[in-house]
Amino acid sequence: MSALSLPLSKHLLVALPSLADSTFARSVTLICQHDDNGAMGVVVNQASEYTLGDVLEQMDIACDDGDLRAVPVLNGGPVHAERGFVVHDDPRPWDSSLTVAEGLYLTTSRDILEAVAAGNGPRNVLVTLGCAGWGAGQLEQELAENSWLPVPADAGLLFATPLDERWQLAASRIGVDLNRITGYSGHA
Repeated sequence: MSALSLPLSKHLLVALPSLADSTFARSVTLICQHDDNGAMGVVVNQASEYTLGDVLEQMDIACDDGDLRAVPVLNGGPVHAERGFVVHDDPRPWDSSLTVAEGLYLTTSRDILEAVAAGNGPRNVLVTLGCAGWGAGQLEQELAENSWLPVPADAGLLFATPLDERWQLAASRIGVDLNRITGYSGHA
């Protein structure tokens, strides 16, 4: 991998205004895996039409906590849109888990949602439907085209920042004001 393509797991990708793909416009994506074969991540700032209660009901998982049932489920990306992904901060050995960054994990198994519904799951969770995927070299090409701004992953931003503030705040963590960037790019 070249310097531009250093593994971006442990990073957030902030969509720059020049990104033309409407699916990812103004998005923040947590990169969970990145290697020579491609990359995978979940968008962490776009609410879906579903709540956690809808997902738990679909999975026949009982939950009496009204506040928990009202938590929005996020559009994680266009790949596997029917599949759930849980970003959380709990290091317990959940089934089908991946360490994303220090203190950040991605789990795709039912056991974590059962624990959340029962009140003994992770303290912080983001549930997404779907994920984002890039083939070998595709993400590197998009970075070269100035479509994304890589920012170190930040649990505080993921779990404590309102969805509509994550895009601007993520970029500001490395000193970038997205309001001062044009929506087009060019090459000299």
